[in-house]
Amino acid sequence: MHPFPHVYRTGASATPTSHVTLSADGVADLDSTPPPEFGGPGGHWSPESLLTAAVADCFILTFRAIARASKLDWENLECDVQGTLDRVEGVTRFTRFELDARLTVPAGTDADKAERILHKSENACLVTASLNTENVLNVEVVGT
Repeated sequence: MHPFPHVYRTGASATPTSHVTLSADGVADLDSTPPPEFGGPGGHWSPESLLTAAVADCFILTFRAIARASKLDWENLECDVQGTLDRVEGVTRFTRFELDARLTVPAGTDADKAERILHKSENACLVTASLNTENVLNVEVVGT
């Protein structure tokens, strides 16, 4: 790992009627539009869906690192996230992220240990730790 601080650079460009094109060095560009809830066309990533996906992505990557350090064998992790956008004291903001995680582990795996690592991962996720939101993690550990 590189020493802190880490700096991430991205870019965005658009015309008055185009999608917003998001860019970063070394990755494919991504088109974004407002979500249907804000009058957008739908069918594209939006800032709201990207943030919600970042929560799921960070949770899984954090779990992967902690599971490796904890020597937990696992087969698959699925994480569905529901982000709640609300109006609070005149400000529109995300107020809650609910994560539903389903972890598949080999038969004989200590399910309690797996569950502890899932919760530790939610607490260590830098995306949710950076947001002023309520975060709820629901877990299911399934043996094969």
